[in-house]
Amino acid sequence: MVQGCENAKPALRRAPQVSYRHAGPDEVLRESGTLAVFGFGAGAVRSSDPRWLGVDLESFDAPVPLEVWRVDGPVSQGREGDVQWSAGDGWLFAAITLDEHEHGGPRDTAREAYAQLCRLLATRGERHVQRLWNYLGDINQGEGDVERYKQFCDGRASGMGEVFADGFPAATAIGHHAAAPRLQVYLLACDEPGQRVENPRQVSAWRYPRQYGRTPPSFARAMRLPADDALAISGTAAVVGHASTHDDDLLAQLGETLTNLEALLQSADMTAGFDTQSPLKAYVRQPTDAPLVHDFLQHRLPGVPVLLLHGDICRQELLVEIDGWRYA
Repeated sequence: MVQGCENAKPALRRAPQVSYRHAGPDEVLRESGTLAVFGFGAGAVRSSDPRWLGVDLESFDAPVPLEVWRVDGPVSQGREGDVQWSAGDGWLFAAITLDEHEHGGPRDTAREAYAQLCRLLATRGERHVQRLWNYLGDINQGEGDVERYKQFCDGRASGMGEVFADGFPAATAIGHHAAAPRLQVYLLACDEPGQRVENPRQVSAWRYPRQYGRTPPSFARAMRLPADDALAISGTAAVVGHASTHDDDLLAQLGETLTNLEALLQSADMTAGFDTQSPLKAYVRQPTDAPLVHDFLQHRLPGVPVLLLHGDICRQELLVEIDGWRYA
């Protein structure tokens, strides 16, 4: 006898599959289920497809791979104002790139970027933001509250309004070295909420004391995606409590960062370690440090795909930051 529908278990949703690939963007965009494709640096081949984003961060890898997000099923796409978007299988990619010259500096540009993204989210079923990335130029320029990163934090909070009143998504904020003063923000959202994950070794970012700016950073340390088979990991560095550690010691900062990553896996009830299906990004402040970072991670995380990018960390004393994905 066929069981009643009320006894049937819904099919488990899969998280977007993230990978690094050496291919042309047009080839990847033609494939079924392609939600988003990212190229890195000024030399990346361009595409007008809304699913394509050229990221203003140069890679230390040669040749430079693409980052590809795949979902199950067909994908729709479009543009709304300055926002490009695509959606499929309950997942949404959205991105915006704004020129600061047109919007009045980092604070007002961040406010406008987040306001536009939030307006799009208000029209979508996939309104639960899981993960955000923010790339802006000269992130450490300025002293005290006029530092560009702190101005960005002010504008971000103003632009997002009450959208994240129930809790912040995972996020990364990194400084790029492109000539144009662009702010790039992109996100992954879902039609179901995820589970926020904090690191017991660190003060939650939104609870940072006043020394870190008028507006504390607005992000969770990680997000367990609704599919429950993946962890989206925020930008993670050598921070214990709320303080940076190991000033000017790259290898010690890397070791502390990996300790923080393992603490996040434990908090998310995931097994320890990273594997060949766990793509990471390592943002390196000084280009001369890239070979050391590469060798360290090859030794400590053998077989794990790591994309090395030239990026400034949001605190000047920090030399490296790592984010990425961990699949169950």
